[in-house]
Amino acid sequence: MAARARTQNPYDIAPIGNVHLLHMTDAHAQLMPVHYREPQANIGVHNARNRSPHLVGKALLERYHIAVDTRQAHAYTHLDYSAAALEFGQVGGFAHLATLIKQLKAVRPGALLLDGGDLWQGSATALWTQGQDMVDASKLLGIDVMTGHWEFTLGTERVQSIIKNDLGGHTAFLAQNIRDKEFGDPVFPGHVMRELNGVPVAIIGQAFPYTPVANPAYLMEGWSFGIRERELQEKIDEVRRNGAQIVVLLSHNGADTDIKLASRVSGLDAILGGHTHDAIPSALEVKNPKGITLVTNAGSNGKFLGALDFDVRGGRIKNWSYKLLPVFSDLLNPDPDMSSLISDIRAPYAEQLSEVLATTDDLLYRRGNFNGSFDQLICNALRDELDAEIAFSPGFRWGTTLLPASNITMEDLMAQVAITYPAVTVNEMSGAALKTVLEDVADNLFNPDPYYQQGGDMVRVGGLGYSITPTAGAGERIGNLSLNGQSIDAGKSYKVAGWASVHRVEGEPIWDVVGRWLRSQKVVGTLLIEQPQVNGLTNNLGYAG
Repeated sequence: MAARARTQNPYDIAPIGNVHLLHMTDAHAQLMPVHYREPQANIGVHNARNRSPHLVGKALLERYHIAVDTRQAHAYTHLDYSAAALEFGQVGGFAHLATLIKQLKAVRPGALLLDGGDLWQGSATALWTQGQDMVDASKLLGIDVMTGHWEFTLGTERVQSIIKNDLGGHTAFLAQNIRDKEFGDPVFPGHVMRELNGVPVAIIGQAFPYTPVANPAYLMEGWSFGIRERELQEKIDEVRRNGAQIVVLLSHNGADTDIKLASRVSGLDAILGGHTHDAIPSALEVKNPKGITLVTNAGSNGKFLGALDFDVRGGRIKNWSYKLLPVFSDLLNPDPDMSSLISDIRAPYAEQLSEVLATTDDLLYRRGNFNGSFDQLICNALRDELDAEIAFSPGFRWGTTLLPASNITMEDLMAQVAITYPAVTVNEMSGAALKTVLEDVADNLFNPDPYYQQGGDMVRVGGLGYSITPTAGAGERIGNLSLNGQSIDAGKSYKVAGWASVHRVEGEPIWDVVGRWLRSQKVVGTLLIEQPQVNGLTNNLGYAG
């Protein structure tokens, strides 16, 4: 590999103006530094084709004028991933984030730290403590405002207990789009007002609109979710009438939904977005009937921190600046107080977390529209352990990356599977039902209207071959289903293993099944990743194969 170009310190970011907002999102409970590989398939279709966030690899670097073989190139792409990760090290970690936040706040008086949700879920310790580890760490980090998605999978009672007993006086939990089903009343505050250096600023919260669809509805029983565009416009108008000179939406909609929303509502100066884990290097300027709204998305896993500055004079924005900063752990000294807290959090679980289940010869990753190698590992384990012909694993976008020649510990496994509904199931499914499942997920992912995209990527498959045409219409995207080289028979039944059902089911937790398989394997060799045949994507800059 050629010698890589050196870059200047990426954190010497001079502020402008008098309103300063720092933004993180989708940390998925990763307190420690991690590796996290960006996708090579983030396909945009219809109006989203070949525009951010649907650019990968070299296309992304060219669009944003990022030099190859640099830290920035490694942060934003999958290119030459293993070699670059060995050179540039891990990313994120709350102790390193704490240092960076303090550095940025030191030159940004009154800056607010906003979190876009998916903060309390995604690790072993978060699951075992019911999110308490992340609540404590986020309070020390100084998060001022947050919204939610996976937080709600802890259950309504636990979420409300945390907000009442832990966050009060520390963090405002906002969600203008969650209502009580019976009475229609707001479950959470919709906004907060803060005065920053004499400028009234309103932050409005937008939780993931499809939480009861993407996750078990019984965990948030009694609550109604939605995009609620009309109600959002009413909220914007309200805070403007009450004197807000800057109005920001802290969103967990996903990037494409935020872009559409920004084009339809008026009065938002910016949307600080999350959910889809897209690292968008620059703010997108989206036109709407009365002006322009900036749309951003700040990646995931603690890998990025956004810094948005406004220069407000006479009640109007005169200038603005946005920087998305990759958080390279080796460039930031860990904050001592946060390091101490994290050590205390992890100490009771140290033996469980550090158990070595196997080693890997392959790069293990998740993230992309289709199977990743860690997804394939899970599917292989399900098929082997449950004697199933086919395995399905959810198209989750969270989950860390392991480099070749690494140990696979229980902590690493839990970073892929730590959810509150982990039961493994085995069912008989007809060939017709298999196609229906794939078509439904494909329509969710590639629907031309972002308001009907409900998050995640294609279901991961083991044993099942298929083709997909993302640009086709509903019910017409999936074809050529096969098992072991033989066409799937629509009328025949097949034994299918899966996990993470959104219905109430009983079963062994997924980490026990995969953990048992890994212990028996001892070494995970090169994995044959079962990718579909992808059709109709000529010159699509969101697909690198």
